[in-house]
Amino acid sequence: MSEIPAKATEAAESMDSENPVGGAMAGVPVGDGDGEADGVVWQSSPPGSIYDYIKVASFSIGPDGLVDQWSLRAEQLFGVKAERAVGMDPIEAFVDPDLREQGQRKMAEILDGREWTGAVPFRVPDDAESGAGTEGLAEVYVMPTRTEEGERAALCIVVDVRTLRGIEADLAASQSIFGQSPFGFLLLDTELKIRRANERFASTFGGTVDDHRGRTVRDYLTGGEVERVAATLRRVLETGESVTDMQVTGTVPGSSERRNWSINLYRVHSGAGRPIGIAWLGTDVTSRRAAAREAAAARRNLALLNEAGARIGNSLDLETTARELLDVAVPGFCDLASVDLYQGLLAGDETPPGLADGSAELRRVAFASAVSDAPFIGGPEPVNVGAVHHFAFNSECADALRTARPKAVPGEEGGLIQSTLAVPMVAHDTVVGLVQFSRTKGSEPFGDRDRGLAVELAARAAVCIDNARLYRREHQRALILQRSLLPPGDPEASGLDIACRYLPGNAATEVGGDWFDVIELPGHRTALVVGDVMGRGLRAAVAMGELRTAVRTLALLDLEPAEVLSALDEIARGLGTPGGIQQATRTAGRQSQRDADLSEVYLATCVYAVYDSVTRRCTFANAGHLPPVLVEPGENALMLDVPPGMPLGVGGEPFEEVEVELPEGSLLALYTDGLVESRDHPLDEGLQALVGALTDPSHLSPGHPGATARRADTSRSLEDACDHVLNTLDTHHGEDDIALLMARVQGLPAESVGDWTLPREPRSVGRARELARGQLISWDLEPLVDTAELLVSELVTNALRYGEGEIRLRLLLDRTMVCEVWDAGLVQPRRRRARDTDEGGRGLQLVGLLSAAWGSRRTPRGKTVWFELPLPNGTTGLTDPAEALLSLF
Repeated sequence: MSEIPAKATEAAESMDSENPVGGAMAGVPVGDGDGEADGVVWQSSPPGSIYDYIKVASFSIGPDGLVDQWSLRAEQLFGVKAERAVGMDPIEAFVDPDLREQGQRKMAEILDGREWTGAVPFRVPDDAESGAGTEGLAEVYVMPTRTEEGERAALCIVVDVRTLRGIEADLAASQSIFGQSPFGFLLLDTELKIRRANERFASTFGGTVDDHRGRTVRDYLTGGEVERVAATLRRVLETGESVTDMQVTGTVPGSSERRNWSINLYRVHSGAGRPIGIAWLGTDVTSRRAAAREAAAARRNLALLNEAGARIGNSLDLETTARELLDVAVPGFCDLASVDLYQGLLAGDETPPGLADGSAELRRVAFASAVSDAPFIGGPEPVNVGAVHHFAFNSECADALRTARPKAVPGEEGGLIQSTLAVPMVAHDTVVGLVQFSRTKGSEPFGDRDRGLAVELAARAAVCIDNARLYRREHQRALILQRSLLPPGDPEASGLDIACRYLPGNAATEVGGDWFDVIELPGHRTALVVGDVMGRGLRAAVAMGELRTAVRTLALLDLEPAEVLSALDEIARGLGTPGGIQQATRTAGRQSQRDADLSEVYLATCVYAVYDSVTRRCTFANAGHLPPVLVEPGENALMLDVPPGMPLGVGGEPFEEVEVELPEGSLLALYTDGLVESRDHPLDEGLQALVGALTDPSHLSPGHPGATARRADTSRSLEDACDHVLNTLDTHHGEDDIALLMARVQGLPAESVGDWTLPREPRSVGRARELARGQLISWDLEPLVDTAELLVSELVTNALRYGEGEIRLRLLLDRTMVCEVWDAGLVQPRRRRARDTDEGGRGLQLVGLLSAAWGSRRTPRGKTVWFELPLPNGTTGLTDPAEALLSLF
């Protein structure tokens, strides 16, 4: 048995001489595999040997049937050291007791010189150093030998069948995975050449499996993909780091369609842990990538629509809405875009001419570009924003307007525009304009999905633009209505200089219900009114008009300010009720749901002031409005303490009056909340700013203790004062309408007033005529003497016959001459038509014929009857009293 090791050594030396690489590796332990265990070198053969995967042991049996040599590998396989194994009966030591008899017979045959091979169950002895009691199955090959003495012996080669079965299972699994995998599977060697390919890979790239052996990635890929993939393969082979889901693009034989693969790479090792190549697992993901691109495009389009919904339509301005559309579309959807709207619609026409043929005039309202002006090289001339133009009848754009369907316009040869989508803007079945989306050459062309997105963007913008157009139209109409209801020009009043300003809100806000008015009253008195209807739009403007008309009507009745506001309150309560306030009061307890739905609440604030130019006293009444501001000469501006009542339309609360004497030259300011309040400036700050704007520091004497305080600028003209207030305060916010009414007090001088008290006796009639004649002559009004004497005689006679108490006669001279007769009677004179046979009853008719105006009003102590005569200025002729008397008969 001593020749066995020698033979093994000879074989190793022979192998080394044939394979220098293997010889260099022979006998060198490999530390990163199973190389050395208990002093046994398992890898002493060239790389790739079967012994890298199975472990073979050997021992020899002497003529006596006992172990006489025990290899180191046998020690590891059976767990029995050589010192103990030598001399053991292998049948008794390793074979199951039930099989020992059969084993002894086989041993005898072997020692008789017969070879034998077979699978033998074995059991590691219980006293073994390792694996005690373990059962196994060994493939045994027994070869007869002879000792040096010529006796028969045997050499046993043992292989653990469990290892072989595992290798068989691994090979079967590997073959199954490799051959039946639905993915392309490659094994590349260390030179990055294909050693094996599966059927799936061969079916994709053509040929048989064997045709692909020896090829490299350069045989399948082109361009930069080759270098990228080759570099990745080298990195995997060198570092052992796996690569997952590497995207590779290429083509397959017989097709020019570009396909996408997802590649997974990992390094493959031998049983001893040595790198022997790379495994390549590829999956065709072309359809998945296409679906991903579609999904990404859909998400991008949805995001664009969401952005459009958030950004388009935030303003009720046409141009702003068009720019918002282009801000969304450029550059997220296209490279440049423009919006054209029908000029007729912008001018207010409902059906612009030329809509049927698509060649009507349009105005370019917006344009946006993500590139320079270069795209127009070789293309049509650009249209400037704001310019009016039209499309040719046979053009694609005109066809899109005519059919209300999008049209694709190819780019012109030599230009940089690749294609254009001309999309009509349709709102409520009406084409309002055209939007053009263009992409430059090099960009992705428009597809069906892009066409649908363009139509959706244009439709959303069209609705917003149409809403803005309708709002602009309503805003303009409401503004025209509101302006028509305000006093024209600069109002005039006796004893007052008047200046006023009205600033409507900007186009983004609806018109409000602010108003002001100056109403001349009998006796050279003036009513100043400022109000604000709560709410916006055409309804607020109409309500404002109704209230203003009602104020003028009530003012002509010469009611007290508190009475005027009480009556206005009743009118405001009836504005939103079908049938008015009386109907609402009658049906308050049985109002139907339908009437309740039709009812609207109209609330308004108002301040009403009556100024008497003779006494310079002003009576205020306030219905929830901001307080008036008074600036006395040489004093700081201050807000008058006028009790704020409830707003008009609330009802149920009386209004208080406050009477204030206004010094000569003082300034009175009435205003609405838009002047002093905005989102950025609270009301208190605005009121203080208004008081400061009406005050000027130029009128304090240097030694005055309040020299640092500010004084009213009474020398400044009233128009300048209005402009100064508007320029000083924040009046450009456009959030609300602004109304400002300013009046400077200039009372009637004493020489323009004649005032007498007459006793209640018949001779007072003549005395009244004498006083009137003398006063008119002193005023150089001789042409009025005869008429005035006649009318004064009539009024004083009526006061004697129908009135009570003392009689007061007052003549006032301003822009007209006014005569007033006062008495303590409460019965108002009533004009009636006398019959031809009546001797009396024609006095008031005569007053009406000869005077410019006449009337009566209640006073705290009775009544006043008055008439007014125009001053002779050469253009206004006076009625001849004789002719007036004859006309009565």
